[in-house]
Amino acid sequence: MILLKNCFCVFDGTKRLYAQDILIKKNIIHSIGPTAAVHNPEVTEVVDCSDHLVIPGLVNTHHHFYQILTRNLPEVQNAELFDWLIFLYETWKNIDSEAVYYSSLAAMAELMKTGCTCSTDHHYLYPSAFIGDIMARQFEAAETLGMRFSPTRGSMSLSKKDGGLPPDSVVQTEEEILSDSERVISEYHDPSDLSMRRIILAPCSPFSVTTDLMKKSSELARRHGVLLHTHLAETFDENDFCVKKYGVRPLKLMQDCGFTGSDVSFAHGIHFNDEELEVLRDEGCSICHCPSSNMRLGSGIARVREMLDMGINVSLAVDGSASNDSSDMLSEVRSALMLQRVKGGAAALTADEALMMASRGGAKTLNFPRCGMLKEGWAADLAIYNMKTLDYAGSLSDPAAALIFCGYDHRTEHTMINGRFTVKNGRLTGFDEEDIIRNVNRIAARLRQQQR
Repeated sequence: MILLKNCFCVFDGTKRLYAQDILIKKNIIHSIGPTAAVHNPEVTEVVDCSDHLVIPGLVNTHHHFYQILTRNLPEVQNAELFDWLIFLYETWKNIDSEAVYYSSLAAMAELMKTGCTCSTDHHYLYPSAFIGDIMARQFEAAETLGMRFSPTRGSMSLSKKDGGLPPDSVVQTEEEILSDSERVISEYHDPSDLSMRRIILAPCSPFSVTTDLMKKSSELARRHGVLLHTHLAETFDENDFCVKKYGVRPLKLMQDCGFTGSDVSFAHGIHFNDEELEVLRDEGCSICHCPSSNMRLGSGIARVREMLDMGINVSLAVDGSASNDSSDMLSEVRSALMLQRVKGGAAALTADEALMMASRGGAKTLNFPRCGMLKEGWAADLAIYNMKTLDYAGSLSDPAAALIFCGYDHRTEHTMINGRFTVKNGRLTGFDEEDIIRNVNRIAARLRQQQR
C-alpha cells in the first residue's frame, strides 16, 4: 500500500478536501480521509503531500504521437490545415519503427509529466515502406512508461490520385485496413474497467477515406464492441470538401455512414450549426476539444459552452505535436478556459468545468468508467502538484483553480497511474529522459534531411 499523507488539497472532481490522506491499495484508491491508514502495517511507502494538490489524472482524447518529430518546422509555422498537411505528408511518409517508438515515448512522457494518466493516439499513417508492427511499438512504449493507453487503429484510403490529400505511399487498401483492424483488436483490446490496453477504430477524416471504409469500420467496431473516432468539422475547407464531393456537410455524411452514436467521438467539432449540435446531443456523440491546435492553425473556436449546456460530453486533447506544438496537458486545460472566455465572456467556462472536461469528460469519451475522479474503488490515477512554489504564491485561497489560472511550470511532482508512480520527484521512473531527447532529436533531423 502507498499512503499519500496529509494532502494540502484534494480536488476529487466535485469538491475540495483539505488535510486528507489517500491510501492506494494495488491499483485502486482504497480510502480518502483525514486519518486513513496512519498505523496500517500494510503501508510500504508514505509520501508527504502537505504542500501538494492532488487531482484526478487527466485524460487526453486526441493526439498524433509521431508528429513530435516534426514540431515547429519553419515551412508550416503559418500554414492552415490543408496546406500544413500537404507539406508534412512528405516528411511523415519516411517514419520507421524507431520513429514510432521514440515519438510515442516522448509524447507519453510529456503528457505524464503534465498530469495526464490516460491517453489515446490517432495513428492513421501507414507508409508502404514501413517494416514492423506500428501498434506493437506503441504498446511497448506505453508499457515501458506505465501509461494507460487506448490508441486508435487509424486509416487512410484516399490518396491524391483519388481526390484526397495524402500521397499514395501512406494510404492502404480497404482490405489491408480492415484485416489489420481485426488483428489489433484480437491481440490488444482489453475491455475491462481498469484496462491498460484498449483499441479504437479511427478512419482519419472525410477527406482521406472512402464512405465505404467509414461504413465498414463502424460495422467492424460494433461487432467487437470497440469505440469509433475521426476528425470532423475542423475547418471550413473540410465542410466545403464534403459538400462538393458528397453533397452533404460532414456530420450528415457520418450519419449516412452509421458513424454516430454514444460509441463515437469526433476530434475538433468546431464548425457545427445549431441543428448539428442537436444531432450530437441526441446521438450521444462526444467531442474532443483541441483548443491549442485550433488556435495554432487558425481553425476557429468550438462551441464548448453551448455543447456543455446541451449535455454533450466534451473532453480535452492536445492534438498532434506538429499543430500544438506540445503535449502539455495542463496547458490545454488553461487554453480551453481562456478560449471560451474570448468568445463568451468572463463566465463562459469555469476552472472546475475545464478540469472536469480534462478528467471525467475524457474518461467518458474513452469509456473508462472508473477513471477521471478520485473515489474509493476507482483507479489510482492521480496527478500531484507542488503548490508551495513561486508561481502559485498568493493564489492558494483556491488551489484547484490556481492550477489553471496561475503557474508557468505545468509539471507534476508525482504522477501515479494504476497505483504505480510513473513520475516521481519530477522524473520519469520507467525510462531515461535524456535517451528520449537524444534519439528524438536525431530521428527528427534525419526525417528533415530526407525531405530536402
